[in-house]
Amino acid sequence: MSAAYGAPLRPMLFRHGLLVIAAALVLFPFLWIVAAAFKTQIALLTGQLLFQPTLANFVDVLFSSTSDYVRNFSNSLVIASASTVLVLVVATLAAYSLQCMQWPSWVLHSMLGWSVIFHMVPPITLAGAWYSMFRTIGLDNTYTGLILAHTTLNLPMALWMMGVFVRDVPRELIEAAKIDGAGTPRILRHVVVPLVRPGLAAAGILSFIFSWNEFAVVLTLSQRQTATVPVAIGKYAQENTIAYTEMAAASVLSMMPAVLLLLIAQRFIVRGLTTGAVK
Repeated sequence: MSAAYGAPLRPMLFRHGLLVIAAALVLFPFLWIVAAAFKTQIALLTGQLLFQPTLANFVDVLFSSTSDYVRNFSNSLVIASASTVLVLVVATLAAYSLQCMQWPSWVLHSMLGWSVIFHMVPPITLAGAWYSMFRTIGLDNTYTGLILAHTTLNLPMALWMMGVFVRDVPRELIEAAKIDGAGTPRILRHVVVPLVRPGLAAAGILSFIFSWNEFAVVLTLSQRQTATVPVAIGKYAQENTIAYTEMAAASVLSMMPAVLLLLIAQRFIVRGLTTGAVK
């Protein structure tokens, strides 16, 4: 009987072993960054595995007179939050229009195809044109310009995700609401939005994280007053020296919002991504 149980046990142990190794490979860079954040520059450069932890790097990042990290962190919160709200509103309205308002099929396919093509364009190729345009209309180095740029970058992904969820809303509910005299705003508020909340959560979290991590566009369109966290981290790499430990401490702090969001709503992300893959 032990042999009978041992036969299926070996493949399971093998699979779990591979998963543990894969998880270790994925987590190692993050653990290295976290460890570097608590080291001195000498301990890091000399490769010390056993070291005395220090909080000096976090103190320098947060409270040094030459550091703008706190301002950059608040800028990232404002820009990522505002752009995420705009992305969700526009993507939900567009998805409802495309899926429920009887557009010709070529309009639906053209819009979704263009979204895919636009999403594959590297953001840095758009930054130069946006800089010239924003400078002409007075939106350079402003929150408004950065919010609009981030909204444009993340909208295609959100449109695809919300399109899948809106398409699964039963048409009978929408038709019943119309028979009862409900207009489009009421249908969206009381019928569509409650049913697509998992999609809103997944698209919102991914849009927030992508906006939070955006570097090339912000570097081009912002200055010191409106720079975000990725730009702040990049400032620790200067021409003559690189402050590795301060950069690691700033990176650890920058991970906290994304990690918190993932822990809170990871089930919505999994459901949103798997639904999109199956459909």
